Amino acid sequence: MATITDTKARNIKPTDPAIPHGGITGLSLLPSSIKGRGKWVLRYVSPLTSKRRNAGVGAYPEVGIAEAGRRATAMRTLLLEGKDPLEEKTKIEEEKPKAPTFEQAAHTLHQDLLPAWKNPKHAQQWINTMKDYVFPKLGSKFLHEIQPADIAEALKPIWLTKAETASRVKQRMHAVMAWGWAHGHCQSNPVDVVEHLLAQQPGKAVRTQHHPAMPWRDIPKFVQQELRATNRAEVTRTLLEFVILTACRSGEARGMTWNEIDWKEKIWTVPANRMKAKLSHRVPLSPRALALLESQKDQHEQLVFPSVRDRVELSDMALTSLLRRLKAHSDSPGRLATAHGFRSSFRDWCSENGYSRDLAERSLAHTIKDKVEAAYHRTDLLEQRRPLMDAWARFIITPVE
Repeated sequence: MATITDTKARNIKPTDPAIPHGGITGLSLLPSSIKGRGKWVLRYVSPLTSKRRNAGVGAYPEVGIAEAGRRATAMRTLLLEGKDPLEEKTKIEEEKPKAPTFEQAAHTLHQDLLPAWKNPKHAQQWINTMKDYVFPKLGSKFLHEIQPADIAEALKPIWLTKAETASRVKQRMHAVMAWGWAHGHCQSNPVDVVEHLLAQQPGKAVRTQHHPAMPWRDIPKFVQQELRATNRAEVTRTLLEFVILTACRSGEARGMTWNEIDWKEKIWTVPANRMKAKLSHRVPLSPRALALLESQKDQHEQLVFPSVRDRVELSDMALTSLLRRLKAHSDSPGRLATAHGFRSSFRDWCSENGYSRDLAERSLAHTIKDKVEAAYHRTDLLEQRRPLMDAWARFIITPVE
């Protein structure tokens, strides 16, 4: 029997009969519905059942003549050992670990990542976004079944309307698929090419919405006539004034403990684990800030601003709720001021009162993005910042009409 040639294989037509391989008994190339394409099939008698069987060896031209011969030879070897190639293939498939669904993989990865997250809120947000936006569409699909179009379908509803959220969800989906690829459950990461199926998102500068801030000229009146408009001690009011005076982030103050205060040097040292940049930060305390701290003594043995009801750290909604009650206005039409916005107010006050950008940025504990510039910053300029924070405090507490 003549051996099949590349010319014959390339020219096989749908109406042609099967072309014997010639080198391997029972191996033939069967035509498909497209010229030049076919399927390799090995016909044999099962040593287990004595019945004739057809085993697929691969598609042509993806599997060439030589490779088809090697695969069929391996099957013939099994037959000589008294084994049925198809039965052996089934055994191997059954022994393979089952690929997880996307939802199963996401939960597994989430558990693996939990120990590295210091903030429980971030850990919960990670899985919550999956539950909200991904599981309803992809949760039941096995990882190896997921295509770029499936990823795009899950992201489209939020891709333009909730761009920031969509970007985070995409990153998390990428992590799940990368985990699946690393564990052999899929052969690629469809998230890598999904942007070719999605509209272009607006630039970050366009979609970034800054925290509504109160105009700095209005802060003294707000603090003196609205924030202090009660004789009843209220920890959230004291906390908010302290946040304004120190231009700190609310989380830095809400978690403040007594051992962070150096009363003699009048310094508050915020530990790295509560700072956004993960670097400790020293805050010079003005006389008014120290007075507020004095008023909080004996409230709690550790926390400076504890929740009155639960005696634990105040939630991030505490100041938001207070600002809503006080109807604290902002420079953003239709929006109330936020606690974080007072940092912007402080920054504007610094600029309009002649303080250097360097002092203002260090007072806000902003990270220096220029690596060369950052390399030369070896001091936090604490003593230069002290007069700045004292002047800010005097501006806030100076009586207004």
